[in-house]
Order: sequence, then C-alpha cells, then structure tokens
Amino acid sequence: MTIEGTATEAELLAAVTDLGSALRELVGTAVTTTVPAAELRSAAVAVRQVTARLSAARRSRDQLPALDDPGQARRVFNPVSGVGNPLAPPLVIRREDDGVVTEVALGLAYEGPPSYVHGGISALMMDQLLGSAAIAAGLWGMTARLELDYRRPVPLETALVLRAAVRENAGRRSTVFGTIALAAAPDQPLVEARGVFVTPRPEQAAAYFSAITDASGRSTPPGRPGDATAVVEQPGATG
Repeated sequence: MTIEGTATEAELLAAVTDLGSALRELVGTAVTTTVPAAELRSAAVAVRQVTARLSAARRSRDQLPALDDPGQARRVFNPVSGVGNPLAPPLVIRREDDGVVTEVALGLAYEGPPSYVHGGISALMMDQLLGSAAIAAGLWGMTARLELDYRRPVPLETALVLRAAVRENAGRRSTVFGTIALAAAPDQPLVEARGVFVTPRPEQAAAYFSAITDASGRSTPPGRPGDATAVVEQPGATG
C-alpha cells in the first residue's frame, strides 16, 4: 500500500515510530537535564527549527492520520499507546486469560509527587486499558464513568504491571475492572479502577463523528469509534 503517493505504509509507520521514539527521549531528557541556561536556550532554538519543518504539512482535528484505523483500534498517535506520540510510554497491551495486561516503567516526565507517578497518568493508563479489555472481549464503547481508588503511590522508574477485564455486559453498557501493581508484587494493587463504557446509539455516533475524514479528505465516520488500543494476541490465542 502506498500512502499519499510517496511512501509505503510500512515506511511511514517506521518513520513515525522513529520520530516518536526520538521525541520521547527528548522529553525524558528535558525533565532531567541540568545543563546551563545557555545550553537550554540553544536547544530551544534547535527544537523550534524542527517544529517549523514539521509544520509544513499538518492535518486538521477532523482528519484521521494516514496510518489510523479506528475500526481496528489502530491509533498511532494515541497518548497512551501511540508509537508516534511522545506523550505515550507507549503501552503494548496484550490478551491474557480473560482480560488484558501490559508492563511499563514510567520516567520522570510522568512525575506527580516527588519520585511517584502523577495520579492523572494512572487514570489515563487505566482508561486506556479498561477500554482495551472491552475490545478484547468483542465489545466497544466510550467512557461513561471512570473511578479510581489510589491505595498506595505508584513509584517512577519501577517495573509495573497493569491488568483489566470485563466484569459485566448488559446491552450497550459494559463494566470493566483493572489494577496497577508492582511487577514484583502483582497481587497487591497500588491503584484499582472501575470503568463503565457505553456504545453510542447510531444517531449519537453520527452526531459525534460525521465530520471525520480519512487522510485524503474523504468522509470516513468510524463505525466503531473507540479510542482504546488494539490488543496484541498471545501465540495460539483466539478471539
């Protein structure tokens, strides 16, 4: 497949992934560097020059990236799992037993209380993981309610394990539970989450997403407009 007549999908994905990784490294370094002020100012000039280059062609809010496929939950610039988004760790979510799981260690760019993860980042990751658990169960919807219990602070630069699974499904509504724990103590949750996801009625989905186009500008309202992440299948897994 050729995108915009210049690069294959694989080539574009590789370039997007590489840029996302480089920017992620930049963000991580920017919040930990102790170089002198003059060096910081010089770096800011260089970064703005790169920003100007990338701004030569930009998509609008309603235009999907060329690599995205919401119906397949492929969102390359998702702020939690998107390989092209420097805000994302990024998470790689895979199916496990009756739910989903992922591992991550978060750097100082995600700091809230000194040396611990910002509570809003925990909520962001849980929202994504709960939605992915719904997708893994063959369900989908938009977040209607998200509740978190913060049992203990989540440490930075420490291996974490995140899990989620659907507990209830009734009509358009699904209830999903999840946890964040230390990888070394996976059965002792630091954060517990409960999310309610609701599938929009057809008329609601049309109102929300009728303006969405694909990368070429053609009307492409997604049939399953969830923002959760596609789930990586384990070898031999089905579903």
